[in-house]
Amino acid sequence: MYDVIIRGGDLIDGTGRERRKADIGIVGDRIATIGEVDGTGGAVIDASGRVVAPGFIDVHTHLDAQAFWDTTLSPSPLHGVTTAIGGNCGFSISPLGTDPDDGAYLMRMLSRVEGLPLATLEAGVPWNWNTTAEYLDAIDHTLSINTAFKVGHSALRRVVMGSDATRRRATPEETTHMCELLRAGIEAGAIGFSSSWSPTHNDTEQNMVPSRYADRAELLALSAVLAGYPGTSLEFIAGVGPFSDEIVELMADMSVAAHAPLNWNVLAVNHKNVEDSLAKLAAGDVAARRGGKVVGLTAPMSLDFRLSFASGFLLDSVPGWEEVMLLPLEDKRAVFADPEQRARLGELALARHPVRRFTHWAKMVIFYTVAPENQGYLGRTIGDIAAELGRSPWDTICDIALADDLQTSFGHPSIDEPVEDWQARLQIWRHPHAVIGASDAGAHLDMFVSANYTTTMLGQAVAKHALLSMEEAVHLLTQVPAELYGLRDRGVLTEGAYADVVVLDEVMVSSNPMEMRADLPAGAARLYADANGIDRVLCNGVEIVQAGSFTDARPGTVLRAGVHTG
Repeated sequence: MYDVIIRGGDLIDGTGRERRKADIGIVGDRIATIGEVDGTGGAVIDASGRVVAPGFIDVHTHLDAQAFWDTTLSPSPLHGVTTAIGGNCGFSISPLGTDPDDGAYLMRMLSRVEGLPLATLEAGVPWNWNTTAEYLDAIDHTLSINTAFKVGHSALRRVVMGSDATRRRATPEETTHMCELLRAGIEAGAIGFSSSWSPTHNDTEQNMVPSRYADRAELLALSAVLAGYPGTSLEFIAGVGPFSDEIVELMADMSVAAHAPLNWNVLAVNHKNVEDSLAKLAAGDVAARRGGKVVGLTAPMSLDFRLSFASGFLLDSVPGWEEVMLLPLEDKRAVFADPEQRARLGELALARHPVRRFTHWAKMVIFYTVAPENQGYLGRTIGDIAAELGRSPWDTICDIALADDLQTSFGHPSIDEPVEDWQARLQIWRHPHAVIGASDAGAHLDMFVSANYTTTMLGQAVAKHALLSMEEAVHLLTQVPAELYGLRDRGVLTEGAYADVVVLDEVMVSSNPMEMRADLPAGAARLYADANGIDRVLCNGVEIVQAGSFTDARPGTVLRAGVHTG
């Protein structure tokens, strides 16, 4: 007697091997039988004409806070994700100190670096834990999918150093205290440690985030904590642009100190930057020669960015803009309203810099407005609007944004990416030092949609362009990320494995377009996209998605180091 039988599908087991016709019999949360399943089941799923694959594993999310107000962790499961890993970039929300200011600081920081509305964090998260153990226990068995979390460096620094976390290096005693807190988090089940030196990571108080004040010695001391705990991992954000020798050596030494793999974020690939991408992946060769393992997370698609002067994220990378982008909203408004200050920012935006493509104002499209007088600008380029008004594109976007209280959303028009970009990405996906991931699901909610990377990859690279087989694509989305994190009995469909399963239509699988959806606590809106062709999703043997809609089931487990990893 089975609890669930999946009959008649094309089984793609996640290993990369060719598909075969096979039924699956599930008992409890495990796969009991694969082959010709005789007998009856409490539920029988007809998978005829469909692919049956392991649930997809998203190794880089920021769903830590969303877990409290959205137990489905939408929209990720609609795109076939059954396991998500959070606590990345040093931005976990545990541990918390006993000082209420610690939680308040983390909320403000997350609102800045991860694009989570402050009002949503205040209304939707209880902030009633202190330890990592208490946080993990609070969400265990409450969610639709499996989750695992790392302990973030910025949280550790804030607990140990208070406001000094964004002022100076740690003393040896403070580093020891951070190591003790990290060790307690790992023993409670956290699956690793994350940190960031990225220049795009700043808080709302015009400071770098806490982890950016750490030196090499502090990072290596914290990494070394993991050495005693098999099944743990490191994640690090080095910054933008090419890696310096210092960064390459640091990541290698962190991995060696931890006796664990380190993954860095993020590698965005197109046909113009393949050689640069390969040069960054060479950091893995340096680590390997020292006995470590360093891999880059690569986003399998480009993102349609939606920018705003209110959040300032990404635009703060324009040289000379960072200080203004960190200002409180009213002060920032005053800068954009001042002719001299506005002219200064406009001149800086025209210079050569790493994000120059996002300051070609005339080419940008208006996607979201607030003020009634701006409604007619939706879907139009700033250049066309400027020509109509007889003004410069820069003054035009500034005036529109001021009327919207700087909430105007703008970005490049969405286009079908050329096949050359997908061919370039395939070369990187197959690289031994690259892993598909980097979704950032749960973050930058007004800036881009990323939780749909699985269906976008399958719909474009496999179904549309036929660049790789469905078998290989599923392997890259399942077994490869599972092995990076040492997840036991997940990422493949074999007898005895956990029954995390996706039933999909390989012809129709794709992501729907982005839309704004006002479903966050405190009435805030986010960008959202659901999927086509994902018929069924099971997590731990229980259906969580049927025909593109969530069920009421919440069978997800918090995956803990040493218990579910090894």
